[in-house]
Amino acid sequence: MSLWNELLAPKAQSLNTTQLAVGFVAPIADQGLIALDGEESAHFLHGQLTNDVEHLAAGEARLAGYCSPKGRLLASFLMWRNDNTLLLQLPRDIQAAVQKRLSMFVLRAKTKLSDATEQPAHQVVIGLGGVLAEAVLQTWFEPLPARPYGLLQHPLGTLIRLADAFGAPRYQWLMNQEVARTVLPELAERLTVGDAASWQLSSIHAGVPQISKATQEQFVPQMINFELLGGVNFKKGCYPGQEIVARSQYLGKLKRRTTLVTIPDQAAVAGAEVFATADPEQPCGMIVNTAPNGRGGIDALVEMKLAAIEAASVRLGSADGTALEFHSMPYLLDAIDV
Repeated sequence: MSLWNELLAPKAQSLNTTQLAVGFVAPIADQGLIALDGEESAHFLHGQLTNDVEHLAAGEARLAGYCSPKGRLLASFLMWRNDNTLLLQLPRDIQAAVQKRLSMFVLRAKTKLSDATEQPAHQVVIGLGGVLAEAVLQTWFEPLPARPYGLLQHPLGTLIRLADAFGAPRYQWLMNQEVARTVLPELAERLTVGDAASWQLSSIHAGVPQISKATQEQFVPQMINFELLGGVNFKKGCYPGQEIVARSQYLGKLKRRTTLVTIPDQAAVAGAEVFATADPEQPCGMIVNTAPNGRGGIDALVEMKLAAIEAASVRLGSADGTALEFHSMPYLLDAIDV
């Protein structure tokens, strides 16, 4: 993202939710890409991930999880096809380890995994959202993807519509440096320029969690609402941890979800535990993702017991810690009977 730093970093600021809702552009600087090439790539991934890979169309992206044999998430991905290549996007802090682990199970499958983060087509990755973003993007793309997780391959790069936030679409645009040098200045003139944390804040308000190094092997997919977001296919067949994930779904054993909160403490980080005041002796949940909210605190996605979400009396670090302020999620948490 050196070109972003050269052209737009001086204008970037940490945005609040009001600014994000109007219209913004921000760098996506913490994500890496794993590429899989080879005629059996889809078949290989289909047997490893929580979602259907074999029927992934060229014009769509999907969320998918990668679980341990115990059904706990080792990684969460945004995945899509680019020509004959399958791409998995995930945080850079776990990319190398996850890529190595996946490679261990390739065996005789005709596929090869590689780090695609710095390939020319992906050298600049930006996020856009808010009410104004659609009209600005129509300068270069027409039509835009009609639904979340629609994808457009274009001479100017790959455009993916992601989950909405603040009642407006969000988009990820992957491009080469030549395109970036042309479009970034115009984007900066027409949208508010945010920093990397601003994009993370928009993802939190879209209700889309992401597994990082601090939270690996902590959650069954449903604990972070992953099946509500379309990240789990219960008909696709076996993958590591599949029996446990399916049992959680169909036997009604899951009693935890992830919800949106504000914490007036900038020291709150992913992996930190939270405690319900009604049960102070043991943690009721864990922070999944955080971002500065531009108002002196952080907004976060926090996994916790359903009873704690309902009571809405939860604190950071201990039952005497900073209180969490609960907000509505952009989708229903009771979409299935848990």
